[in-house]
Amino acid sequence: MPTTSSSSSRRPVWAGRNYTLLTASAVVTSLGSHGALIASAFAVLAAGGDGGDVGLVAAARTLPLVLFLLIGGAVADRLPRHHVMVAANVLNCVSQAAFAVLVLAGEARLWQMMLLSALGGVGQAFFGPAAEGMLLSSVEGEQAGRAFAVFRMAMQGATLGGAALGGLMIAVMGPGWVLAADAAAFAVAAALRAFLDVKHIPPRAPGGGLLSDLRDGWREVSGRPWLWGIVIQFSVANAVVGAADAVYGPLVARDHLGGAAPWGLALAFFGAGTVLGALLMTRWKPRRLLFVGTLCVFPLALPSAALAVPVPVAVLCAVMCLTGVTVEVFGVSWMTALHQEIPEEKLSRVSAYDWFGSVALVPATMALAGPAETAFGRTEALWGCAALVVVVTAAVLCVPDVRNLRRRTVPVAGTAPDTGDKGSADAERPVGGLG
Repeated sequence: MPTTSSSSSRRPVWAGRNYTLLTASAVVTSLGSHGALIASAFAVLAAGGDGGDVGLVAAARTLPLVLFLLIGGAVADRLPRHHVMVAANVLNCVSQAAFAVLVLAGEARLWQMMLLSALGGVGQAFFGPAAEGMLLSSVEGEQAGRAFAVFRMAMQGATLGGAALGGLMIAVMGPGWVLAADAAAFAVAAALRAFLDVKHIPPRAPGGGLLSDLRDGWREVSGRPWLWGIVIQFSVANAVVGAADAVYGPLVARDHLGGAAPWGLALAFFGAGTVLGALLMTRWKPRRLLFVGTLCVFPLALPSAALAVPVPVAVLCAVMCLTGVTVEVFGVSWMTALHQEIPEEKLSRVSAYDWFGSVALVPATMALAGPAETAFGRTEALWGCAALVVVVTAAVLCVPDVRNLRRRTVPVAGTAPDTGDKGSADAERPVGGLG
């Protein structure tokens, strides 16, 4: 593997300055944020709240994320992306620091925690599209697949480590200090991202305003059947899988598997699977990116089916690990497809529509999970979740561009969307080196 040297280390040529800064800052924030998610729930309970209050605080973060995502994508394509990322990190730092102070002082009220969580959701809505656009523009050609796989592997490892470290810190120090550590992590990440170099990104041409930018981004999405097809697929899949994991999983664990510990172990195996899947994708370069990636979405139905049976804990852990591996194969393939097919100046807007589709239905399915269990039964609801994943994934495979999109080494930035079954979907060039 070609490398470039410094006085103290050797790194691959695709791990340039921006990529390294983005990966390091993402690891820092993932370590803090995943511990903070646990800490915020325990902070609500410590303040005298119940499970419903925990849900309100979580919903307070999700709602502004959904509302502001598309605006965040348009802003990130209009302004320098690293400025948007740093501003969002500063907002998250301030909101988490205030949350920590209230919890440590024993003065936290439900409305205050909801307000601060909502500010965190606003920050994430602006940060996410800018960050994805920046990452996608930080690597080139044949190196993209491996770079994205390494980035995702680092992120998934930090997610596992952050959850474990956060749980330990909560037990030893209390949730307030975990929230304070998360605020510090956002401050460090903002400092790192301030050093991103954007000279390689062409200046944005004057546009017709925010609404015009949003319409332009929508045209980019709607003109590519493979893109809007998969966004719709994951709108449904993420919603039903989220309901199965967040609502039905803990209930099945309580009634049949022995409590919270086995369910936590199963989730840890899923996380380990995502790390293994990212590691696999550092070496594997499937030619038909989205065909292979979409086939790997079918196993996403397995955890719901396993909970419906329900299977023993050991089998559930194996199923969760396999699902983590295959989901990560899709994730890397998806990022590679976006990188090579979407013009650089529209990456954040397209990412925003992607994110919006991924989270838009989640609050509704969370709210409907309980009534569905009452109306149909838990087992039937879980089988329904599994069936919906299979149905929407099979439907996406009917889209010719999903089956035919090929890996290329040169992005098509600046070209118009392809709406037929040929062109970019069949324009494979020889791929050399590492991807």
